[in-house]
Amino acid sequence: MLTAFSTGLSALSADSTAISVVGNNLANLNTTGFKASDVEFQDLLYETLGGGSQVGMGVQQPVTERVFSEGATQSSTNPLDVAISGQGFLIVKTASGATQYTRDGSLKVDAQGNLQTATGDYVQGWSSVTGNVTTTGPIGNITVPTGGLKQAQATANMSLTMNLDATAVNTTPSSGGVANPPSFTTSIEVYDSLGQSHVLTVNFWKTATASSSSTAQWTWSASVPAADGSTTSTGTLQFDQSGNLVSPSSSSTAPTISLTGLTDGASDMTLNWNMFTSGSPTVTQYAQTSAVSTNSQDGSEAAQITQITVGTGGIVQAQLSNGENLQVGQLAMANFVNPDSLLDVGNNNYQVSGQTSNPTIGVANSGGRGQILGSTLESSTVDISTEFTNLMTYQNSYEAASRVITTADTVMRQTLQLINPTG
Repeated sequence: MLTAFSTGLSALSADSTAISVVGNNLANLNTTGFKASDVEFQDLLYETLGGGSQVGMGVQQPVTERVFSEGATQSSTNPLDVAISGQGFLIVKTASGATQYTRDGSLKVDAQGNLQTATGDYVQGWSSVTGNVTTTGPIGNITVPTGGLKQAQATANMSLTMNLDATAVNTTPSSGGVANPPSFTTSIEVYDSLGQSHVLTVNFWKTATASSSSTAQWTWSASVPAADGSTTSTGTLQFDQSGNLVSPSSSSTAPTISLTGLTDGASDMTLNWNMFTSGSPTVTQYAQTSAVSTNSQDGSEAAQITQITVGTGGIVQAQLSNGENLQVGQLAMANFVNPDSLLDVGNNNYQVSGQTSNPTIGVANSGGRGQILGSTLESSTVDISTEFTNLMTYQNSYEAASRVITTADTVMRQTLQLINPTG
């Protein structure tokens, strides 16, 4: 009979723990990235009676297990917010230097430009103020140059995708000391080392027509406004009877254009005029009107960073005042073979336990790691109907266990009265 008291007491204790777990789940119904916990009950040892009969000794303290299922995603107006679709965690460093892991993608930037979680932990990954983010090195705090200035980039390479009219009349740049008008003229905007733009004009004269024994030839000459500086760069282009560029060839050195004496004080410039892309020429000579379809150059003016965003894949981008986007960071992700062994340490963070596998660290959507979604947050996995159903079940179980104890007490009193009826 005495075992009935301990059996009922074990049930009361187990049900109390289960009710606490349900309460914690419900309390975090709206917590971003929260993972609900399940309760698992296990029986205790059995007492063997005569005849092979067994009587249970009650229930053990229940085991709680956090289930890392994926929560629903919802859009966010914060351009720094992210959600993980699939397996994996963001990696954070606490103020004390401890490494922890989280599914909460509510991010912000502090006054020093450090990317942080809502609770102030430092988000880990790779960063670069020049846009050359390398993900092969060690991870560290992601620092973004908010409000900073991107340095000017002098143009080093340019390209003109164009056709020169094969039916143009042959002429020369000058005759008898008098300049002849070019057969075709185009221009491209380039930038010097101070970020100042210059309009570079390229003139073309058709000087020879192709034949079975010779190539078509065009002479070109580059110029900038006299108020900007000067250039004396010239050269020739040669085409075969099919309109293909044969000189310069893909294996020869690209023509160069030099700008000197820039009046704004910038350094002299030498531009490589790239005329081939993947072995194919960007300049042709067909019997069509001379025209440029596209042009490109790799220089840029100095620009202010106006906004930082985190996009799909965990790419941290800086939006510049000149309309360009510059990658300044990359979020790192960690994945575990047994994430259910992680320990909850509060602030939506987890840390490894003695049973946790080593983390595999890398970028999103690789090595079994899930995808990172920008301007999105992951909702809690708590299901209110499930939790209320469990709550009623545990309540009924608690009441039943308490009835076992009161019944055992009544039986014990009656037994004592048999021994001492007048007691």
